[in-house]
Amino acid sequence: MILERITVEPKYSDTSLSLALLISGGLWGLYWIPLRELSLAGLDSYWSIFFINACPLLVLSPMALFKINQFKFTDWSTLLSGLTIGLAFTLHAGAILETTVVRATLLFYLSPIWGTIFGTIFLSERFTVRRTIAIIFALFGIFLLLSNKDTSNFTLKIGDFFGFLSGLLFAIGSGLLKRSPRIKIFPLTFFVYAFTSAGALALVFFFVGQTEIPKKTVIDFFPYVFLWSTIIFMPSFMVVFKVSQTLFPGRVAILLMSEIIVAVVTASILLPEERMTLIQWLGALAIVIAGFIEILFSKSTKYISKPM
Repeated sequence: MILERITVEPKYSDTSLSLALLISGGLWGLYWIPLRELSLAGLDSYWSIFFINACPLLVLSPMALFKINQFKFTDWSTLLSGLTIGLAFTLHAGAILETTVVRATLLFYLSPIWGTIFGTIFLSERFTVRRTIAIIFALFGIFLLLSNKDTSNFTLKIGDFFGFLSGLLFAIGSGLLKRSPRIKIFPLTFFVYAFTSAGALALVFFFVGQTEIPKKTVIDFFPYVFLWSTIIFMPSFMVVFKVSQTLFPGRVAILLMSEIIVAVVTASILLPEERMTLIQWLGALAIVIAGFIEILFSKSTKYISKPM
């Protein structure tokens, strides 16, 4: 009998991975809906963050027993990536509840700019004129976005700070993830949700002081929250984590901006009171332009797609 060596081609093309990332980013743009719904139902805002992120752990925890071998190889890069990304999601959710959906989303998506700065400082990446222009656009966009009816009335809220800090932490976590392509996605997802839930509890204890979650609200809304958090959001998170280890960082950043489009459109339709002024729209445009400058005028490198 003749044994033949079979070469297995990559299962996914970069086109299919890009489409998956585009859809996943768009789903993130709906993240504000269950958060606001729970808040309107009387559940304290920070408890709603815990509720939404703890639900997937009900599925991930028993699954972890069957994937225990993957946890044996967990290293500091996995834990630190899970910690920074998890806390980024906690603060991003907090920003959505404490400020407008659009402001929270746009402040979070300054993360590609912060990633450039971190890469220049810690990874010896070249700081180019293109990156300088992108950062200037981003900072100018922040100024306009956080303004009221005119640029002389500049007000900051705790939600703006949360949104800003969430982008910083996500940039750090993404950098760690891209430096460690061997990180297993299941343990990473488990740690992200665990740290996000722990971060939400910390917000509850520090800002609310209520140490008991309203049981009736949890029981009544459990099917609704489980659908959003576990069936819709969790798979999209896992797709983003996996694809981020394969595609160019620039392409990942620009495709994830589909969240901005979905968040802005849905918030404008469902939350008319959150309509922004012309000055704030110009700030939003400046931030998006910053992302496009950082991506479209950067050098591309060939890579090999890996199966998810």
